[in-house]
This record gives sequence, structure tokens and C-alpha cells, in this order.
Amino acid sequence: MLEWPYPIRYYTLNKVDVDVLVVGGGMAGCWAAIRAARRGVKVAIAEKASVIRSGAAGSGIDHWQHAATNPCSKVAPEELTEAEVEHCGGYTNGIVRYIRCRDAWDTLLEMERMGAKIRDTEDEFKGAPFRDDETKLLFAYDYENKFTLRVWGTTFKPALFNECRRLGVDIFNRVMITSLLLSNDGKEARIAGAIGVDQLTGELYVFRAKAVVLSTGVSTRLWSFIDPVGLSSFYPPNETGDGIAMAWKIGAMLTLMESSGPAAGIGIFSWPSFGIGNPANTWYPCRIVDSKGREVPFVDRDGRPLRTPDEVTKPSPGQKFMLIGGSIYSGRGSHKYLGPRITPNLSELVEKGELTPPFYADLPSMPEHERKAIFGLMVGQEGKTNIPIYYNYTRAGFDPDKDMLQAYWQYGSETKWLDWFGKVPANFRDSAVGSGSKGGLVVDWNLKTNIEGLYAAGCIIAGSAAASCAATSGRWAGAKAADYAKSASAPSINWSEVDEEEKRIYSLIEREEGICWKELNAGICRVMREYCGDYKNEDLLNIGLIWIKEIKEKEAKELYARNPHELIRALEVLNILVIAEIVLHASLARRASSEYLGFYRLDYPQLDPPEWRKFITIRNEGGTVKIGELPFNYWLKPPFKSSYQENYEVYKPW
Repeated sequence: MLEWPYPIRYYTLNKVDVDVLVVGGGMAGCWAAIRAARRGVKVAIAEKASVIRSGAAGSGIDHWQHAATNPCSKVAPEELTEAEVEHCGGYTNGIVRYIRCRDAWDTLLEMERMGAKIRDTEDEFKGAPFRDDETKLLFAYDYENKFTLRVWGTTFKPALFNECRRLGVDIFNRVMITSLLLSNDGKEARIAGAIGVDQLTGELYVFRAKAVVLSTGVSTRLWSFIDPVGLSSFYPPNETGDGIAMAWKIGAMLTLMESSGPAAGIGIFSWPSFGIGNPANTWYPCRIVDSKGREVPFVDRDGRPLRTPDEVTKPSPGQKFMLIGGSIYSGRGSHKYLGPRITPNLSELVEKGELTPPFYADLPSMPEHERKAIFGLMVGQEGKTNIPIYYNYTRAGFDPDKDMLQAYWQYGSETKWLDWFGKVPANFRDSAVGSGSKGGLVVDWNLKTNIEGLYAAGCIIAGSAAASCAATSGRWAGAKAADYAKSASAPSINWSEVDEEEKRIYSLIEREEGICWKELNAGICRVMREYCGDYKNEDLLNIGLIWIKEIKEKEAKELYARNPHELIRALEVLNILVIAEIVLHASLARRASSEYLGFYRLDYPQLDPPEWRKFITIRNEGGTVKIGELPFNYWLKPPFKSSYQENYEVYKPW
């Protein structure tokens, strides 16, 4: 075994005092830290990777969705939010979606002042139908209503990182927060800080904080851990639900944890994300042809064939605006807002001999401005494609002006955007991909959880989605956490909790042999695929819980780590084990199926019956699982105001 290149400092304990601790330094976390620091409080970020490029948006993004207040938008924030909620069947979060629709444009302007690029300043796309020549802004999807922007997203995280440094935010890179601390020095428990471990040296950090913002992203590696190059998820593989697991342990309320969708971007089943010819998302509205050069038609929501990019990027007759993009994808979607897609009867056309696979993305036939936007700008700026696809393909000689790229659609598949990534077995699920109904924390209009002093931002919030949602919620939560910290007294640390966590962490490095983290992760995934796959029933779910209990009592206690890197990976897998148990309990609690949630029970097959159109909540109370419920649109019911605009005016932190 190679010698570890960093000094080992196990059992070394560092104490850090701050007003606001931000856990996770991605898009949401950086914005939370910036807004908190601007309010004059002492702020620290603890980030498992390195803040300059960490998080799902760290290496870049291509779209900035639903900036309804930009000067070219024809849709009001209220109307767009209501459409998003309806499109997700109600199973989403109207709070963070309205904050996004209202603040995404102002947030983008702030980033521009920090040095991020959001406009076509070189006039590369001058005259293109998706460009506004006065503002030099570029738009995607709906060229008529102009509320989703094309951006140079590789510039965003470095700009945010530099602003954090300018404001004096203390940045703790390569530090994984493993548990949250509570203080019981008042009438009710409140947040007191957190414990973290350095993945280079293995030393511990105890952060005392008056407020904590959780922004740790999504939960991955729950059903899939199968590929040697790490392609186990559409999202970064080190986003393992750490924040959700920690919040669960101290009693935070969760919802939508039963939601999942078909996995995408899994190495042995899929092709690299957006690295093959396809007509969706980053590649929208790319023309697809068959092996004989015949066009594969787009159709609108009513099945009307669309032949040109101009038709594909405008609403259907009688439709005011359309919703397209990963952050609003759902199993069903509202017909009112459905956008164009490749004809859903593609398999039938193949059977009739009217189209012949393989299919190809015909970039050379696209108008020059569309071709340059798709491969030069979108593929060049999206984080999943900037280096793996744009740089490598270009270096290898791929020329979008001359070359087509094969689209690996498989016969029998649907034609929604995830279906173009490869056909993954149905029991390989993902709790984060392509849905407006991701599971996570329940928050109020302050983006505060039910734990005093604990706030949330980004994809850890149930129903949150996409980079613009992460940024705007982080901006809001950071300001709210700072205001709370200003009036809060310094919490007291329960050092017995610290001692217990220290023992838990270092027990992993005290063992010289046992179960490695990869083996345990793969075992958890196998249980979830077998007992909480695409179709479930009560017996399967209960057996799944038995498996998880036995793994906790045996294999998890044999987990070992040989160095700080393996220590972090092992701690991640223990969090995945917690998430698996939560998902199984939440799945038992919803006694109905839901197409919007990708949730199908064999013993309760009815889809979205009226009595189950609600949020199922789940909470840990002293080791007992507590199931509850919240009504749809709880954010517009007492004690909140009855409209989005009223709530915004009451709760806005600026």
C-alpha cells in the first residue's frame, strides 16, 4: 500500500467559533456564505471537496432557469411558479420556486458584478432568434417568453469563491461534517454547531455556531454503485445525503423521501451525460435523423409535427408558455405547459419501417447559430460536458460543422430526455434525477427547518431543483441565518456528544480488517434495488427494513478505513445506510402510487388518488419514526399569507 502523502492527525481536535456555519460549499452554500458575511457576521464554510469547483454546478452550468424578472421575460413570477407547481402535480416546493422566479435575475446580475459571464459580449450570436440584441442575453427552450437563459456557467463558481474570500469567509476545504450539535440551554433544543473530519489528515473540527445552513445537495449511490470510473449517478458521487442523514438524527422533518426516478448517467448502462447525440436539455432543439437521413420529427403537446428549430422553440397554438428542462421534469406533467419532444411513437415508426436505427444528431444541418449554441456554448459550459465531452471530442477531431453524432436511443424506450442517455434497468433508481419532487428537508418561508437555528438551501430542500434554485435559496437562507445569529446567544456545546462522535469516527480506523466501504455501499444498493425498486409492496419494503437493520447491526460494525480518504468514504456509506432506512419507511407510509413521484406500489396501484395528494412527512423522534402529513400548498396556508407575492414581501430578507 502506498504511503499516505499527508500528515496523519487522528484524535487531534480543532475548535472553531463562528456565527454562521455553512455546510457544503456548492452553488447554494457559497451564496449563503456571501449573503451572511455581507450582514456583518462571522461565517465559515465546511466543504467536503474544494469550494472553487465543488457541488453539482461546480464545473459549470449551461442554463439559468426561470429568471422571470429579467427584462425580456413575458411571464410573471407568480404565474411561472404556479405553473411549476401544477406541472409537478403539487409535489414540489412553492417557496423555493417562487424565490427563484422572483430573484434569479437579480442573483445573476450580482454574479456578473463578481466577474461571471452572462451575456454575449463578443456578439458571437448577434441576430440569432434566441438573442436579445439590446441586452446581449441569450435564451433557451421558449424563445418567445424568454425566462430561461443560456449562460457561461464555467465562470460562476470561481467568481463566487473569490467573493467569499474577499468577504473574509473562513473556508475549510476537504472537511466533511459528520454530525450536527444541539444545545439544550434554553426552552427548546437549538442548533449549536457541528463536528467535521479532515479527509487529508483525519483530524477533527468542532464548530460552535449560532446558526447552520445545510447545503449538501442530493442523495446519490443509494440504488447504484457499480462503475469503476465513478459514474454511479447523474450527480456528483460524493453527494451522499450527508446533510439529510445528520438532520434526521437530530429530529428534522423530511418529505418526498419516497420519490425516485429512473437512473441516468450510470456507466455500464448509459453513455456519458450529454456526450451522445440527443435532442434534449443541453442539446435542445437538435435535429435527429435516422440511418437513411430521414428526419425524426418533434411533436408539440398535441402531437402536431414540428419541422424547424423555429417551431420547436415556440409555444403551441393556444399555449401561453411552455416548461422544458430538468428542473421541472416529472413523470406526467401538465398538458397545459408541456413542451415539444421527439415523437413518442418512435418505436411504432421503426416497426413500420418509416424510420431505421441507428439515429444521429444532425448538427451540420442545423442553422449555424443553433449549432454553435448547442455544441460550442451549451456543451462547452455544462459541467458534465465541458472537459469530458467538449474538450475531449474537439481534441479528438470532432467537428460539429461536418460530423453527426450517434444518438443511442433503444427500441422500446420512451422519448423523454432521460431516455436518450441509455436504457437502465428499472430497479436502478435515482432520488435526484430529472424531477421537481426530490426528497429533502421541510422548510418555511425563512428557509428554516423545524430545528431552531437550522436553515437549508439548494437541493437538500424537498422539491428544490437546478442551479438557479440553489443560488437563490442560498442567498435567502444565508441572510436569514445571519439575522438569526445576530440576536442569538452563543450556544453551549455538549462535549459528551463530541466524545461519542469522536469514538464513532475513529472506530473505523482502529480496525485493521473487515468490510471496506465499497463492499458495504454495493450491498446497500443491492437491498434497495431488490426491495425498494421500481415496484414495491408492503412485504418487500418490510423485508428491506429487516436487511437494513441487520446490516447496521453486523456489516456496518465491521466497516474499516486504512487512511483519511477511506475514512470519509466509509462515513459517507454510513449516511447512505441512514438514507436507505428513511426511504423505506417513507415508502411504507405512502399507501398509494404516484406517477409524479415515480412511486408505484403493487398493493396500492391507484395513481395519485385525491386522498393521497399531500406531503407525507417523516421525522426521527428519539429513535422512533414519526409519520405525519402536510397539505399541498402548505406555504400559502396559515400561518403564512395566501399569495406568493404577499409572503415574499413579508419574509424577504432585503
